[in-house]
Amino acid sequence: MTSFQSESMGGRRGRGRLTGLLGVVAVTAALVVVPGTTANAVGTPTVDGRADSYGGVGDAQSFWLHLNSTPVSDSMAATEAKRHKYVVLNAWEGGLLKKLKASNPKVQVYVYKDLSSTRSYACKGGVDDKYLPAGVGYCAADQNHPEWFLLGPTGKRLEYSGYSGHWQMDVGNTTYQNAWAANVIADARVTGFDGVFMDNALFPCDAYHEGVCPPKYPTDAKFQSAYKSMLANLKARFAGANLKTVANLSNARLHNGAWDAYTEHLDGGFDEWWLTFDNRNLLPEYDQGWSRQVAEIASNEARGKITLVQPHFSPGQDRPQRYAMASYLLALGDKAAISEIENTDDYGDPTARSAMYDWNLGRASGAYRSVSPNVFRRDFACGTVIVNANKDKTEPVRLKLGTSYTDERGAKVSSVTLAGTSGTILRKTCA
Repeated sequence: MTSFQSESMGGRRGRGRLTGLLGVVAVTAALVVVPGTTANAVGTPTVDGRADSYGGVGDAQSFWLHLNSTPVSDSMAATEAKRHKYVVLNAWEGGLLKKLKASNPKVQVYVYKDLSSTRSYACKGGVDDKYLPAGVGYCAADQNHPEWFLLGPTGKRLEYSGYSGHWQMDVGNTTYQNAWAANVIADARVTGFDGVFMDNALFPCDAYHEGVCPPKYPTDAKFQSAYKSMLANLKARFAGANLKTVANLSNARLHNGAWDAYTEHLDGGFDEWWLTFDNRNLLPEYDQGWSRQVAEIASNEARGKITLVQPHFSPGQDRPQRYAMASYLLALGDKAAISEIENTDDYGDPTARSAMYDWNLGRASGAYRSVSPNVFRRDFACGTVIVNANKDKTEPVRLKLGTSYTDERGAKVSSVTLAGTSGTILRKTCA
């Protein structure tokens, strides 16, 4: 789990380059749109060129990443078990796993394991800790399989920049893949986890060490081939162990076809930086923008896979929250979940829960549709959601709704005006 921001924001860099508003084509939409009209747009509601055919319910599901080992009271465990569809814990939190399952046997609980690194801080006196955040212990690899460590151009081992004690491993090495699978399956099964959350399924060859690619994988294509070989090798093993697999695929939108290529071998994917990167930096539509990230949900739903998406914004910030939630509901089937976060890597106590998570819009009438350039709508039995994915400072779009709805503030509306990178979730009496 890493911190990384766009070059234009001048922030820290980690797993990859989060390109914020670079290369965005501005689209001016100063018009009134009436119900039933459509318009062509960059982001069309299709999966692999075909219209979405899966059903959907406008009932937001959430997840909780509890990775910082913060204390959890019995009452918190009971409450959060009922709130969330998915929870991710560390390998040493078997006691919390039991409490969650006791409160809600249906909650799916995954164990965190880094796909790409081993951790030297979890090795003491030449012996690896019993419970590890990785699939292979540093001591064991250092003593018995030094060839598993990925080397840089100087022949030295590659350590994650900004993450001391995280040593990058050669995911293309078959013996590493086999050992990782055997260790993680044994760990997950003995503790009783439902699946494995695989962190750091990476895409750029210089991930975690900007500008430096390992000689063994000198291009993004070769680097990604190594990951696909590992995921393909793991697929049948984890299925045979009755363990679900979800991998962190952040920045997949910057690599053509990468999301589907990796999730082909997984039960789902997680996008750590989804649509809203802080209170003001919201991702609009362009060739690597809004539609790429919404398509992650649509593609996975169509294939029966899980999607976890995580927007970043502060509590009480209506605009990023509505933009993210409305975009999520546009593509939701019955497996995707959304949870916001304010601070990077703040995976301790669950975030404050918006009332929107308790709004059930009922069954979707179909896939989302374009109603104006880069403006999308999806109707439900008990409401509608609309997103304007145009750039922030384009002309607002006013839409007539065709009937009366209740907006987020409880007011009755028959039309809405949406600025670029904004959304709305509207409710009505169920049809």
